[in-house]
Amino acid sequence: MRILFAGTPEFAAEHLRFILDHYLPSHQGDEIIGVYTQPDRPAGRGKKLVSSAVKQLAELRNIPVYQPLSLRNDTAQQELTQLKPDILIVVAYGLILPKIILGVPQYGCINVHASLLPRWRGAAPIQRSIEAGDSEAGVTIMQMDEGLDTGDMLLKVSCAIENNDTAASLHDKLLALGCPALGAVLEQIKKHQLKPEKQNNTHSCYATKITKAEAKIDWSLPASVLERKVRAFNPFPIAFFELAGNAVRVWQAKSDAGITSALPGTILACGKEGIHVATGEKILVLQQLQLPGKKPLPTSDVLNGYSEWFSAGKILQ
Repeated sequence: MRILFAGTPEFAAEHLRFILDHYLPSHQGDEIIGVYTQPDRPAGRGKKLVSSAVKQLAELRNIPVYQPLSLRNDTAQQELTQLKPDILIVVAYGLILPKIILGVPQYGCINVHASLLPRWRGAAPIQRSIEAGDSEAGVTIMQMDEGLDTGDMLLKVSCAIENNDTAASLHDKLLALGCPALGAVLEQIKKHQLKPEKQNNTHSCYATKITKAEAKIDWSLPASVLERKVRAFNPFPIAFFELAGNAVRVWQAKSDAGITSALPGTILACGKEGIHVATGEKILVLQQLQLPGKKPLPTSDVLNGYSEWFSAGKILQ
């Protein structure tokens, strides 16, 4: 098969690496004919243009790279069509594939999606599954159609979401599931053994893109909800609160069963276990914090140098 790959972040790059290092060596005749990825973006303090993880890997392996701003214009569509792909594999690409593109490859376009569809469709299924308190997550390989993550499911693999999972740890779990699942589906395609399954649209939720604004902690929410948000927003954008005009990031926290009548956001106590803060329901214990210009540290270490910031009775914004 002439395989075209479309993806952008590290999650996508690892799937491309799997195809190159594990799938292709045992499938002589199959080849990656090109890679599509998002245009280089400015990043860091210097705002220098940075290539995506997929582009960096593709260039390292001497694979042609294509970076159109959109696939909706005739030029980009003609360019892709001339590559004559047998299949297009899409993993967190970030651009919409119009109908004309979906019909180009002989075997269509398949997508690796980090959710047990139809549960979470959209941009941030890993974070939203943790935030919602789901007990399991997974990867779905699906045949793409014109909808947003609405295509027929080809293969689903799952794992438990543990109470201490962050978006980072769950990402790694799903990566370990998604790569071999993609290989299995490619095998099924070659052997004409696919068994597509329709999605039940009534069971779907939309996983909206994560914003920095929503990472600000609302102390009026229950401690259990805040704990899940802290885990869901780790490693990006990191939950935070404000204290004396300073943004303090919360990398780790846990919900405590204690009950208090104090105003939400009030510091109740500080100790080795962490900083106990009143919420809309029960208590949130802050276990790992990052002060402005500092690295993340256990709360006990933060208190050694900045105890005056977190004295009992203070109210966090």
